[in-house]
Order: sequence, then C-alpha cells, then structure tokens
Amino acid sequence: MATLILLRHGRSTANTEGVLAGRTPGVELDDRGREQAAAVVDRLAGLPIASVVTSPMVRCRQTVAPLAAARGLEPVVEDGLAEVDYGSWTGRKISELVSEDLWKVVQSHPSAAVFPDGESLAGMQARAVAAVRRQVARAADEHGENAIVLACSHGDVIKAVLADALASHLDNFQRIVVDTASVSVIAYTALRPFVARMNEQSGDVTSLVPPPPSEEESTSDAVVGGSTNA
Repeated sequence: MATLILLRHGRSTANTEGVLAGRTPGVELDDRGREQAAAVVDRLAGLPIASVVTSPMVRCRQTVAPLAAARGLEPVVEDGLAEVDYGSWTGRKISELVSEDLWKVVQSHPSAAVFPDGESLAGMQARAVAAVRRQVARAADEHGENAIVLACSHGDVIKAVLADALASHLDNFQRIVVDTASVSVIAYTALRPFVARMNEQSGDVTSLVPPPPSEEESTSDAVVGGSTNA
C-alpha cells in the first residue's frame, strides 16, 4: 500500500525532568530536542515524503516543523496519534509511579492496563493503528501506491503500532525500544505489513524504504531465504 516512517518526537522538557507528560498542554522540546528536529531534515533528505502527519501535542508539531517547512508540506494533525491519556498519572514523576501497583501491570501485562481517569493501553493501540492505516491509505490514494508517509508520535504509541505490525501481542510491546527522534519504518501491503527498521537513530535512511516491486514480484510476499539486499 505505502511506506510509513514513524518518528518519535525530539527530547522534551518532561523527558529531562523525569515527568510523565502525557497530554499536559505546552510541553515543548528542550535544546537537545530542537537540535534533533533540525537534524531530521538532513537525515530524511533522500526520501520523497508525500505527507507529514503529527500528533496534536506541541512537542510533536515542533519536531516535524523544520522538515515540513523544508519540503513545503502542511503537517496533518492526527488525533489518533496523540499521546496516551494517562489520566491522573499525568504530570507525575516516574520515580513516584514505579511504586504504584498499576506500574507492574503496565510493565508485564499492558493489555490489561487502564490508567485511572484515562484510557487503556489496548484502546490506545486500537486508535493508533487505525490512525496510521487511515493516513497510509489516504496517501496511497492521493500520491500512489509507493507513497511515503512520515508520522510523528510518542514512544508508547509507536511501540504499540510496531507491535501490531509485527503481529506481536500488546503484552510484548515493552520489549520494543523507541528513543527520542528515532525512526522506525513499516511497509504496508494489501495482505500484511513489513517492518523494515526499528529505533534507527542516526545516519542516512534512504535505504530504509524498500524499492518499488517489479512486475514479477508480489508486494505481499516475503523473500524466500531472506532479502538479497546484502
């Protein structure tokens, strides 16, 4: 169908303060985060990005702003990519939350985790996966089957989307690492997605996107014996 580049926002003030930002208004990138956002422009320079999509959170919109400006693209705000609604946990120190009983559930059985006065992680995964598939389908309709979509979101949200693409249960998503300003790549086809990269943090990523298939190839079939792209 199309290729999705998942970009986690740059480092934020909440990241450095050890606070669970959640949907707290006004959480911005710190100095390092702004440097990371500026570096994304060069990192993705070789990719013909057709669409830029972002979580409504300020830190995500700040992260994609330099790239969108360089490409002359207007970012599409996608509510489905918003940070987890952590409810009454929002704004609290991580060091305090680790003593909560729910913390153990979040770590070992996240599919059962429901944040007090917030949403469940299972509900977050469902709306995030629906959002990326909707945006990928839109880009394919507007720009062709080989369209590339960049979507900027949050650590837990990206991990949940990657777990879905890997056909891995949500209870395994804590085994996935997604650092700030990292890039993960999923190629969506008619039958199944292919995860090309996870947590890529530096360097030229032109090779991360598979080339368009030839007429003899099926876009939904894996290469028997592994890829020949040595």
